[in-house]
Amino acid sequence: MSRPQQGSALERVRGLAREVAKFGAVGGIGVLVNLGVFNLIRHTTDLQVVRASVIATVVAIVTNYLGFRYFTYRDRARTGGSRELPLFVAFSVIGLVIENGVLYTATYGFGWDGPLATNVFKFIGIGTATVFRFWSYRTWVFKALPEPASAGAPVPASVVSSPRGRAAGSRAPEPARK
Repeated sequence: MSRPQQGSALERVRGLAREVAKFGAVGGIGVLVNLGVFNLIRHTTDLQVVRASVIATVVAIVTNYLGFRYFTYRDRARTGGSRELPLFVAFSVIGLVIENGVLYTATYGFGWDGPLATNVFKFIGIGTATVFRFWSYRTWVFKALPEPASAGAPVPASVVSSPRGRAAGSRAPEPARK
């Protein structure tokens, strides 16, 4: 017995492409926020590179959450603060460690700490963490709603007919009133 298809491969690829595009749009804004805040902090304060980067990443995470919840994944199940937000924060912190671990390694491991180098490695860290974030957010945080039953799915007998021969839950037509 074969399983019914839940949509063609082409439909699934198109859906994934739309999701990636929306994720990329929100992520692109997040990258601009992240790099903007990072460079603003670096040029206006004496904070160390990685500390400035962590602050910028946190600001971008807040911006991204709003974009993901209300744009990219607005059609996904809403589990609210009880599940969604703690998972988002947990996976975002892992992404923060990945992103800033790249910058930390370049800055303190190799001594590449000039303005251009820090921006390049910050950007590489963002890119690396983005792959992890995309997978974790779509898999664990913003779970897809179940697919609607396909046309070929069996219909329970109670829905097909009632003892009187009408579909269950349907009403007999009311007699015309004069």
